[in-house]
Amino acid sequence: MEHKGTTMQMHNPAHPGEVIRSACLTPLGLTVTAAAHALGVTRKALSDLLNGHSGVSPDMAIRLEQVFGTTADAWLRMQMQRDLWEARQRAAQIKVNRSYATPAPA
Repeated sequence: MEHKGTTMQMHNPAHPGEVIRSACLTPLGLTVTAAAHALGVTRKALSDLLNGHSGVSPDMAIRLEQVFGTTADAWLRMQMQRDLWEARQRAAQIKVNRSYATPAPA
C-alpha cells in the first residue's frame, strides 16, 4: 500500500478522446461522422468522447480495437490513468473516516 508522501506525482495524461482524434481520425482523414459509422456508434457518442465529455467504456474499447487495430486493454488503461489523475485533483475534497480502518486494540 502506498502512503501519501511516497506516491509519484502523475502528469496530466491526455484524455483518450484527444488520442483517438490525433492518432486515429486525423491520420486517416476520417470525419467524426465517418468514424462513428465505422465504430457503430452515434456521431454524438463519438463527439462526446472526442471532446472529453465521456470516457472509453469497455464496449468502446473493443470497437476501437476492431476498427483501428489497437488493443482494448490500452484504451482502458489510458482511461483509467485519466480518471485517476482527475480524482487526484479532487483528493482534498474526498472525505473518509480513517478511524474505521485502524485495528482495534487487542
